[in-house]
Amino acid sequence: MPDSPDDDSGHFEAAYSLKTNNQTRQHYKSWAKTYDHEVGKVSGYAQPQRVANVIRDLNADLSCHILDAGCGSGLSGVAMRQLGYDNIDGCDFSPEMLEKSLEKGCYIRLFEANLNENLPDTPDESYDIVTCVGVFSFGHVFPEACDELLRVLRPGGHLIIALNEQYWDKGDLAAKLDKLDADGAINILDKQFGEHMPGHQVNGWVISVVKN
Repeated sequence: MPDSPDDDSGHFEAAYSLKTNNQTRQHYKSWAKTYDHEVGKVSGYAQPQRVANVIRDLNADLSCHILDAGCGSGLSGVAMRQLGYDNIDGCDFSPEMLEKSLEKGCYIRLFEANLNENLPDTPDESYDIVTCVGVFSFGHVFPEACDELLRVLRPGGHLIIALNEQYWDKGDLAAKLDKLDADGAINILDKQFGEHMPGHQVNGWVISVVKN
């Protein structure tokens, strides 16, 4: 196991250069076994707890139905469960990462999904809250996925997105959210800047919106 941010088998840096679905699947297949240690412990991944805190601060009912979209190994599910939220579904593109999520016992339902395409077997307005933690990024999930995430969110429900500052600064996601706001589909409630992966000296944003 690596014991410093510089000894992570190259997974962290390589994640920013993925271009194709196959590259993404292979990358997370090889990373799944050590992801929690490298990202959660060594890198001090802060966003799962930050997002869980936002849900708490919304005074969301503990029984609210949450989708952790792009749940990865389940670190966000753990953070939400520790605050009392236990009606959580999760989806991810990587079967190996979903296996890690399953081991954590935080999810009611887990399913495979490519967020750039659709959420299979998920009816409209199924969820009170949708979280997307560390998923919008270079070569991963693109801003157009917001449409699908909002499709499965009930009116008055909250979409909470956490991402690193580099991808936010690119501007594509900000432009998409601004357009959705201008079109009346959402209201942007809050943008909080803070730690993303302090072990790599990376900061990030947590963006909260409500669906109209």
